[in-house]
Amino acid sequence: MDTSSNLQSKLDHLPEQPGCYLFKNAKREILYVGKAAVLADRVRSYFQKGSDQTPKTSLLVDEITDLETLVTRSELEALILESNLIKRHRPRFNIVLRDDKQYPYLRLPIKEHFPRLSIVRRVQKDGALYYGPYTPAGALRETLKVIRKAFPLATCELDIDGQAERACIEFEIKRCMAPCTGNQSQEDYHRIVKQVRQFLEGRDRELLDSLRREMELAAEREAFEEAARLRDRLFSVERTLEKQRITQVSTTDQDVVGLARQGTATDLQLLFVRGGLLIGRKDFFWPHSAEASDEELVRSAIEQFYNKEGQPPKELLVPTAFGDAALIEQWLSDKRGDSVRILAPERGSKHQLVLLAEENAGAAIADHLRNEALDRQATAELKRLLRLDIVPRRIEGFDISNIMGNQSVASLVVWEDGQAKKSDYRKFRIRTVEGANDFASMQEAVMRRYGATEDLARPDLILIDGGLGQLSAALEGLKQVGQDHIPIMGLAKARGEKEERIFLPGRKNPIVLRPTSPATHLVQRIRDEAHRFALTYHRNLRGKALLSSELDQVAGIGKIRRKRLLKQFGSLQRVADATDDELRSAGLDLSTVTALRKALTPS
Repeated sequence: MDTSSNLQSKLDHLPEQPGCYLFKNAKREILYVGKAAVLADRVRSYFQKGSDQTPKTSLLVDEITDLETLVTRSELEALILESNLIKRHRPRFNIVLRDDKQYPYLRLPIKEHFPRLSIVRRVQKDGALYYGPYTPAGALRETLKVIRKAFPLATCELDIDGQAERACIEFEIKRCMAPCTGNQSQEDYHRIVKQVRQFLEGRDRELLDSLRREMELAAEREAFEEAARLRDRLFSVERTLEKQRITQVSTTDQDVVGLARQGTATDLQLLFVRGGLLIGRKDFFWPHSAEASDEELVRSAIEQFYNKEGQPPKELLVPTAFGDAALIEQWLSDKRGDSVRILAPERGSKHQLVLLAEENAGAAIADHLRNEALDRQATAELKRLLRLDIVPRRIEGFDISNIMGNQSVASLVVWEDGQAKKSDYRKFRIRTVEGANDFASMQEAVMRRYGATEDLARPDLILIDGGLGQLSAALEGLKQVGQDHIPIMGLAKARGEKEERIFLPGRKNPIVLRPTSPATHLVQRIRDEAHRFALTYHRNLRGKALLSSELDQVAGIGKIRRKRLLKQFGSLQRVADATDDELRSAGLDLSTVTALRKALTPS
């Protein structure tokens, strides 16, 4: 490769220190981010003649016209910086995780007098215990369901001081022992907290022995109701452990990586095992990764996934060893505050866990490829039906939601390459339309989306939820902002009919879609997602408006107190029906109770 004088000058004067390097093309776009123990040696290796390079690396080097280096104090700092730069710039030649969400954890603040479990998305060094991550969210809901059924911890947000005059319904259904009223001592409460910890940490034998001992002691005291309750808790926990424990070899927290390849595609599964319990998994799919080695994919996934706010496990089991594992172990250990080991087991129970992750990856890659094939069929069919010039890679869907014209909103959802692109979703609170006028609301939403200077890609197709009326309004909005060249369609069913119909500008008769067609399934998914997103936004606004018009106008009731009242009583109506004593026990003084009565009593 012939390098420019500017690039050659930079190659001749590279630092002999650790750091990161950024390769750029003629448009100043960042092509690749890498790290090095010695920047000079690593960067120059790309440009040495006769070096044995992969086709991907050769293509990268051919596009490089400039580079930038960032020196760090250590290779560990370079690793952290590299992960942050990849997350920020998402370079084309890096292996990039498409997912950058924060994952939910269970938080147990054991230093509090009456600890309660809560769901958080950031792990902090605050003395609390954190369990997770739980993904998908259903894994967290299932775990909480088991815990709340078996272990009666408080779930309210009250300041528990034992002085409350009345217990809530959670006490009536035996999901809480009402420490707020003094019915349960702090010592007894912490015994249940200890059992929750044993359950979450996989200390099954300790937990079951503890429950049996409590049950037997209650029976000896002839406290038969308490003994029966403990017996039910014991049976519930035993059934859960039998169903959900996948290994009893170790109670060490483990994350397990598995890879599967098919054609040019690769799937990576990350299983989260906590105390022998499989609490969730995360799936990463790269459709075009044939030239990336297993080592590169695994390392990239680890670096980017754990770069987020999260708690690395005690052990990370991987399918292949890699050269700088010791460096990544050091980084993960610093992040965890305790030692972390990366292992590539070749036999035994840990190897079996890696094989389980690989089985999951194999099943997932088959699903991804099958869905991709269906998406290609669907978009090709849309191109044919709508007589488009190109296959619609990016489709944007709109919907309107309101009740009798109140709190009218519009939603925009984006489908790109067969997947929802939630980072491009937008919601609009309708500003210029009075009353229930969906047509005018649709026109406003379309004008605001396509008349804006926001740097969002333009779609290949716009999908409007509705028939000719909504379609005409949207088309008028496009004309107003000079964007009526974008293909657009409406989607609706005729009254009493099951078949979906596509409405097009300038065409009176709709196109009737076959119920089993891939194109039908695709446009239905987009329309339903737009409807869900609009309805959720509308409900949020409506709820805020209701609360604002009632509780927020009461002097002495702010956002936090309003939330506590609704949490304790369950609804605005129950707040209105509560006695003065109940409201006083909830923390309101006499003047606030009086103001509340006046605001909530019909005139």
